[in-house]
Amino acid sequence: MSPNTLYRFYRRVTSFKPPKPTPTLPLWTCNVYGHTVSGDVSKLQERKNVSSNQVIKRRKKDRPPCPSVLSHFDKQYGEELGDLWASARAVLLDPHSWQYGVMLNRFSAVTGITQILQSQGFSSLLQQTDIPRLLCDGPSVVTNSKYKPEDNSLLQPHFISKCPPDDNTSHVFSQDLQFEPSLGLPHPSLQCYIHPHPLRFPSQTHRHGQLKQYYLLNAASLLPVLALKVRDGEKVLDLCSAPGGKAIAVMQCATPELLCCNEPDPHRRDWLSRTLESFLPPSLRTRVIVSAQDGCSFGQSEAGTYDKVLVDAPCSNDRSWLYSSSSQQGEQRLRERARLPALQAQLLRSALSAVRPGGIVVYSTCTLSTSENYTVVETVLNDCPEAEAEDLWEEIAVPLSKYFTFRPAPPDHGKALHKPSLQPHNGTVSPYQHRLGILVVPQTGKTWGPMFLSRIRRKK
Repeated sequence: MSPNTLYRFYRRVTSFKPPKPTPTLPLWTCNVYGHTVSGDVSKLQERKNVSSNQVIKRRKKDRPPCPSVLSHFDKQYGEELGDLWASARAVLLDPHSWQYGVMLNRFSAVTGITQILQSQGFSSLLQQTDIPRLLCDGPSVVTNSKYKPEDNSLLQPHFISKCPPDDNTSHVFSQDLQFEPSLGLPHPSLQCYIHPHPLRFPSQTHRHGQLKQYYLLNAASLLPVLALKVRDGEKVLDLCSAPGGKAIAVMQCATPELLCCNEPDPHRRDWLSRTLESFLPPSLRTRVIVSAQDGCSFGQSEAGTYDKVLVDAPCSNDRSWLYSSSSQQGEQRLRERARLPALQAQLLRSALSAVRPGGIVVYSTCTLSTSENYTVVETVLNDCPEAEAEDLWEEIAVPLSKYFTFRPAPPDHGKALHKPSLQPHNGTVSPYQHRLGILVVPQTGKTWGPMFLSRIRRKK
């Protein structure tokens, strides 16, 4: 099986969602002027007198977990996470406890949504943190763009780039892009609201020509975007972009000169394009493109092009895999699991080739697996002497520990310079391993994750 085929396979199987929380978790149901209103919050934003007791729960029978996957997790994660696994296991087995974040879209009117969220006890995820420190990375350095726009070859209404049938590259332009800070766009602002309990807004449907006001997500998935520190005027690559949530988050943080959203699988690429159309205005369609390249070879054709690269790699998505639709599907996933680290390492090497000297790459997964997280990063660093990992503990884990449970740092974190074994001992990690990345572990009351992230800088 070729790397590209394997990539598409895993992107297909990991797109499966566990028991949908929309019918099983709280939905907004409001009594407004004597009439019951439920569903789309956009219809409620101009309503008044929405009280705090207007959230109810709807529950249906959940799909049971796949026994073979759960047994595998018990063995592997019991060894890797130690005492943390018991509480993480309890969260993963109880979808009703899962929390959901509401990321607002700065390109649409959200005042009414904000008021409803606050009235129901939601609070801003970044309110208590040093936002400038999380989102900024010193003075912006804008490199010369090699991309050239062409009036009829940019993203069309569905954000699909017109690549030649025999050439899945993103070179579809004919004149220099000019970065224009004065586009009249709203000020960059990543706003995500979370609730201490598993309350969830209803999803908004895709409507052609209308921008959605918010995006529902696992709030831990924003951490790789924060680690990326995108600034206005930079060229950014989202190497494994579908379904597009992190690309939307990037556009909330800054207005890059170029955001290339790469997705080789055609079905997932259509999904990605609809997401972009639902959240980004037409004025940005000359700087947000969709590419269909093989992620493993992207760095060869786009060497040194980007300032920042995000690799949200296909992985053994723990939440989804635990609820495989059948025992056969679960067992097949477990058999194929051993192939994932090689694919992930190829994608990370490709990203390091695509980023310019001095630029950064953020690697992330939504699995607890050491072999897909720390080991992949260590393997690539050993192969790429021009790259070095940056410690994210003080920058991200410490200020956000109020909301997320991170795998604990060792007492002597930051002091050891040697490279000990990556094999964990009763859930603890070495200072060296902790420098390779940070891991969000779902826990009771903080059910976010799993989410692993590592930031790597390509040396100048």
